[in-house]
Amino acid sequence: MSNSSTQSTLKAPIQNAGSTASEPSRRFCVAPMMDWTTPHYRYLARLISRHTLLYTEMVTTGALLHGDTERFLRHDPAEYPLALQLGGSNPEELAQCARLAEQYGFDEVNLNVGCPSDRVQNNMIGACLMGHPQLVAECVAAMMAATTLPVTVKHRIGINGRESWDELCEFIDTVAATGCRTFIVHARIAILEGLSPKENREIPPLKYDWVYRVKERYPHLEIIINGGIKTLDECEEHLQHTDGVMVGREAYHNPWVLAGVDPRLFGSDTPVSNRHQVLRTMLPYIESELARGVHLGYITRHLLGLFHGCTGGRQFRRYISENAHRRGAGLEVLEHAMSLVPETEESTTLGA
Repeated sequence: MSNSSTQSTLKAPIQNAGSTASEPSRRFCVAPMMDWTTPHYRYLARLISRHTLLYTEMVTTGALLHGDTERFLRHDPAEYPLALQLGGSNPEELAQCARLAEQYGFDEVNLNVGCPSDRVQNNMIGACLMGHPQLVAECVAAMMAATTLPVTVKHRIGINGRESWDELCEFIDTVAATGCRTFIVHARIAILEGLSPKENREIPPLKYDWVYRVKERYPHLEIIINGGIKTLDECEEHLQHTDGVMVGREAYHNPWVLAGVDPRLFGSDTPVSNRHQVLRTMLPYIESELARGVHLGYITRHLLGLFHGCTGGRQFRRYISENAHRRGAGLEVLEHAMSLVPETEESTTLGA
């Protein structure tokens, strides 16, 4: 894994710079999450699990085509396998962004058809697109024509007003007709009016059985289940019925859950023995980011949950929260914070 600051920004065009496999494994994925699945979190996650498929935050087509493209697509080669999630509904613009995804070395490009926020709805992005299956199909077809990368769709089981089983099947049938074979299904409907994004993750009931039925109906498609999944025991149960699982907030707030992914779900050794080793291994990367002018607090906010459940874990979080924002704060903040967690007492339960 590279810690070099010179490698942390990839310059287009870079062909086939990602995974050597033609298609990444989606047996276990970390969900795209705004403000959370940043390059710093993804670097941390990759130190804990070699095989987890990581996703970027959602990036809108407008941001990529008319904003700071380099900033939005910047990542370290250590993050592979890595997928780019796009938000948009204009087929031509999505096609251009899919080309960029390939040029910048991503392993997959994913279309967001699941985000329920008002802000994205107003721009015809996210879950509202479930009401327009043909438009989604046109977008996916344009993306597939523009890149050799796998193009996938992340969506809900429905939206208010279109929440029947038949309407879900109509959506999948329409999009699958383009040749798209991977559907990441959040097992809740989205309520497009009256609920916040947070409430949309909690109030509509989870219907895992619907996702299982999707896989039964479409055995030729790759179906990944998402929504409310917190433990590897749950993951193993879902894998009896689907092709893969996607975990969101639990993997962020308690990143050590990823330590059980490689041995339990992929049958391979975990790359690190404990959480202290994770941070020690990450220090050169953090040092290189500080040298680029990145504020320490911008990095450490993604590390606060690493010692979740450990003796001294609260003191670790508190010390970082109180000191990482200070002018000139550097690695000494992390080194002192680590000293507050006795390494000999650290929990060694993988995926707890």
